[in-house]
Amino acid sequence: IYTIVDEAPELARGSLLPIISSFSNAAGISVATKDISLAGRILALFPERLSEEQRVSDDLAELGKLVKTPDANVIKLPNISASVPQLEAAIKELQSQGFDIPDYPADPQTDEEKAVRAKYDTVKGSAVNPVLREGNSDRRSAKAVKEYAKANPHRMGEWKSTSKTTVAAMPGDDFYANEKAATVTAAQAGGAKIVFTAKDGSETVLKDGLNYLEGEIVDATFLSAKALRAYIKKEVESIEPGVLFSVHLKATMMKVSDPIIFGHFVSVYLEDFLAKHGDKLDFNPNSGIGALEKLIAGNAEMEADLKAALAAKPPLYMVDSDKGITNLHVPSDVIIDASMPAVIKAGGIGWGPDGKAADTKCCIPDNSYSCVYDETVEYFKETGTLDVTTCGAVSNVGLMAQKAEEYGSHPTTFEVPADGTVSIVLDSGEVLLSNEVEKGDIWRSCTAKKAPILDWIKTGIERFDVEGTGAFWLDKNRAHDAELIKYVEPALKAAGKDIPIMAPREATRFTWEEMRKGKNVVTITGNVLRDYLTDLFPILELGTSAKMLSIVKLMNGGGLFETGAGGSAPKHVQQVIEENHLRWDSLGEFCALGESYNFLASSKGKTKAGVLGAAVEDATQKLLLENKSPERKVGQNDNRSSHYWFARYWAEALAAQDDDAELKAHFAPIAKELAEKEAVILDELKANEGKPADMGGYYHADPAKVAAIMRPSATLNAIIG
Repeated sequence: IYTIVDEAPELARGSLLPIISSFSNAAGISVATKDISLAGRILALFPERLSEEQRVSDDLAELGKLVKTPDANVIKLPNISASVPQLEAAIKELQSQGFDIPDYPADPQTDEEKAVRAKYDTVKGSAVNPVLREGNSDRRSAKAVKEYAKANPHRMGEWKSTSKTTVAAMPGDDFYANEKAATVTAAQAGGAKIVFTAKDGSETVLKDGLNYLEGEIVDATFLSAKALRAYIKKEVESIEPGVLFSVHLKATMMKVSDPIIFGHFVSVYLEDFLAKHGDKLDFNPNSGIGALEKLIAGNAEMEADLKAALAAKPPLYMVDSDKGITNLHVPSDVIIDASMPAVIKAGGIGWGPDGKAADTKCCIPDNSYSCVYDETVEYFKETGTLDVTTCGAVSNVGLMAQKAEEYGSHPTTFEVPADGTVSIVLDSGEVLLSNEVEKGDIWRSCTAKKAPILDWIKTGIERFDVEGTGAFWLDKNRAHDAELIKYVEPALKAAGKDIPIMAPREATRFTWEEMRKGKNVVTITGNVLRDYLTDLFPILELGTSAKMLSIVKLMNGGGLFETGAGGSAPKHVQQVIEENHLRWDSLGEFCALGESYNFLASSKGKTKAGVLGAAVEDATQKLLLENKSPERKVGQNDNRSSHYWFARYWAEALAAQDDDAELKAHFAPIAKELAEKEAVILDELKANEGKPADMGGYYHADPAKVAAIMRPSATLNAIIG
């Protein structure tokens, strides 16, 4: 199964999938698609409002069932984790294309509006990954990718000991400080609910129908809104002259908590403006400054006051200086696992409103994970820029199966309505965990089930045995981690393994030190650090996280092969629209494809799949060695030309192998024709570059128009089929 997704990887699919299908057909392997795009997921919500021709199947639900079977073999590309602005834009586009779907109710009042809102909320944020990830993650760089990065070092900013770049976390009263955790006993297993009890004793059920298994770790914690706002105010006021101000969150993945936190940053930063005009505006700070600018457009007084309010505060870290898009413009624009590595890779530098580079104060409120970035910044101030030509490789084994930890907490996260207590109450009446809270606090609960935990430990040990160096990243002083350690320590003892258990700050420095010595290191982490570290280390080590090999060993025997990290690259799409050049690098897809074939060979005994997989690896390595990857500018290699080279090298590898005579005979003439018609094909691929391209839609593009953009070579199409 190859997934239909969004933005740059979806455009790339238009060129690459026909090649994959053609080569697979020659080996008797069928390739099907499933639509997990934002538009596809939206349309699947409202079949009753669509015509027969417009209706689509709920492919995400179907894939969710498939990944729980031994037959699953899924290549999963990056998809949009939609913020509210993205969701609203997608709805508007679909409506303009004739799809009778309702508006997104920002403030639902009627039962009908509440029902529509509940449906739309299921596609917000990271709605796809928790459904598909029925196994734990094993992410690492392919050997060919690592060797290429060492031989062709990417550009790195210079770190200086005098850098004023810092990471600032809350002094306390955050998720880390307030966390409580328990491991469910056999007697406690079963149903539960989350209850809010107000000061007057009245009770409100926030979430019913929960079910906990024996051995499941359950957490309950909250972040104080008062403490958060005091912290933001202090960090704004204490910033040094010339240093940029920024916040780094993940509103797409933590789709309930982080937009609220983001909104507090916006409202504190714009407190003067909102004190004067807030009552006159229907403005939700959670939507960002970009939404405010649209709201006041044309009102000269408000526009002038907003400009003055921004000028009175420290300069903001910019997402796009040329377009005036700040760090506080849109919650989904600043994704911590991409934005923080970018700052660190640049030597602690961000870009200010004046378009100039400057040191940056990076606010990461919660101490659970801010320490990783703080330690990294301080480490590079001490040691200088990383030498990517000699450093080792950092891999990760991450606990993520069955909606583990914070990334599965969306349905059990709430903005507290009043002062009181939030409790997890078991069906027996026992209060498992409770927290005293105040109005506006952000309360959440998350879980990790026993079977995924044990599988994660087993996978971590296996990867440690391969690499020889690594650690479990667990903090004994954090409630959740303390419960996990109760599983890890006996498992290590039973396996006779001496793998260190380190708190994240200590583990961060350990990992940088060991990789600097040229050692390969495995980081064995929970779900959030899996996400963060598989961007942080690859971006410093390889120049990008999109080239990571990501294998999810599904717990029921199937395989899920993700095409690395790196998101869906909206800026790449913008370049296609403006000048028909796609710089998206499909190296992640190539790596996932090879592993998918190898898995098919080993699990189903399909030897031809193994031959295809080995040839993919040969083709990928040659593509790198010959420098045929996409580049940034019109006239240079782009995604489409890289696919031509990949197809050619893949065919040549199959023609050269001797393990399967039938495949050898089939691909020999294809390889010959691809080589002979190289000049014609490349000319056809580049004929329309430099001109605007019309996709017929952004979130729901016209397939025919996308095919015309991504398959412009009639010669290549005729050879491939």
